[in-house]
Amino acid sequence: MGFVTIPVLFRLLGPSGFGDYAFLLSVFAIYMIFVSSWITDGVRTFLAEDRPTSDREPYVIGFYLRLAVLSALTGAFVLFLGSRNGFVATLFGEEYTTYFYGLALLVISVQFQSYSRKTLLGLGLERHSDALSVLNNVVFVVAAVPLVYLGFGVSGALAGYALSSIVCGIVGLALIHGRVSLSSVFRIPPREFPRKKMLTSASTSVALLFLLASLYHIDIVMLQQFRESSAVGNYRAALFLAEFLWFVPIALQTAYVVPTSDLWSRNRLDEITALASKTTRYTLLLTAAVAVVIAALADVAVPIYFGPDATPAIGPALLLLPGALGFALARPVLAISRGEGTLRYPVLATAGAAGINVALNYLLIPRYGMHGAAFATTIGYGSMFVFHWLSAQQIGFDPLADARLVRVAATTAFAAVPTFALATVVTNPWLALLLVPPFGLLVHLVFAVLTGAIEPAEPFGVLAELPSPAGSQAELIRERLEGVNGDLTVVGWFQSMLFLAGVTLLLSGVLLATFGPDTGVPIFG
Repeated sequence: MGFVTIPVLFRLLGPSGFGDYAFLLSVFAIYMIFVSSWITDGVRTFLAEDRPTSDREPYVIGFYLRLAVLSALTGAFVLFLGSRNGFVATLFGEEYTTYFYGLALLVISVQFQSYSRKTLLGLGLERHSDALSVLNNVVFVVAAVPLVYLGFGVSGALAGYALSSIVCGIVGLALIHGRVSLSSVFRIPPREFPRKKMLTSASTSVALLFLLASLYHIDIVMLQQFRESSAVGNYRAALFLAEFLWFVPIALQTAYVVPTSDLWSRNRLDEITALASKTTRYTLLLTAAVAVVIAALADVAVPIYFGPDATPAIGPALLLLPGALGFALARPVLAISRGEGTLRYPVLATAGAAGINVALNYLLIPRYGMHGAAFATTIGYGSMFVFHWLSAQQIGFDPLADARLVRVAATTAFAAVPTFALATVVTNPWLALLLVPPFGLLVHLVFAVLTGAIEPAEPFGVLAELPSPAGSQAELIRERLEGVNGDLTVVGWFQSMLFLAGVTLLLSGVLLATFGPDTGVPIFG
């Protein structure tokens, strides 16, 4: 939904309006960490822990619902008061005062949406919680896009956000009521009820969430203070393009990270290391492939996707790609580290990256604008993996044990040459968008097997999960290739690299000679 909606909003709002919208959402996201996260994290944790003894469920739900109401009203009042007394105008500008009145109302609606979703997760009703996420996105699109189109601008987008939150909050509370009566909000817990523990248990988690939120949003907030809104809008478009890289690690951490809690409970550090390093290798391979394709197509993809007004976003997007790649590698490592239960080292690691990010943004944005923000953020993002690799070693596992970094780097370098060559010779932008992504990903996969970055059987192991007949045929091939591996001597591996370099140059030369701009081939003209 975001893939479809973001460019529509960018075109309708324009770079300046989209920049205001992005800035407001960034401020709101950071603010809600203190209003909501300690409650939603707590209710999910305590409900999950107490699920075997469900007699405490009503007290937990009622206790946190009372806190959610109190915190939402307090948070909304603070924003209302800040808008009323001129503090918002002094800090951000007079034009944002009206928007912050809207954010005050948004605090209440989003609070109940977040509370209901996390409560459903704590009750083990993931299917309902996930459905609410989908419903939230759908209602937002249905409400916000028409309002913006009709001329309500940023206020229309915020109204759509509020409406989607209200709908999901109501539906979520109704689903909770079907499991545990919401009248429990009026029930007084017994004396032995752990109120103090429930109030303070999420403090470390909230600190981690705040540091992560600063990495996501502080560059946008600071850029708004030093540059016009159009620069903020183009920079947010560049960020959205770079964030495409995070689809791969999110999918991989869903597939691989979930079992780690059980491994931690049994102290199976060798298995955790094997799982983490395999996840790192797959994330690096796939994310690097996507990064190469995006970099090769940035000049044509950005104007087509966001419109010609987004052309200034191309430079920052290219600067952000290396950092987004580093952050992509850090995400599964952070998730595995959190499974251990002790957040001390993950918090310190994230604090190190967040500190670098804030310092560099403060130094570079006033002078270099959104390019300075992109460079600062890419360093901050990239440092996430370095810090979390060190954190993982302190915890007891090594995400680089079988990452095969040299082979993955060689794969990316070899695959990038023909990918960029094809993007260069295909001058029709729509044809380039059609041909370059599958070609680049296929070449990347072939070189990954040839360099030994992945075993020949591994891709077929993934395809074997497909339904028959494709899955069964892939499984047969996987079984035949199971004994084949990519282990080579140093000399043999070096010879293979020379051979692959020759193949790469030959393939690129053929593409340029056959389909170059001076050959007159109509389909590429």
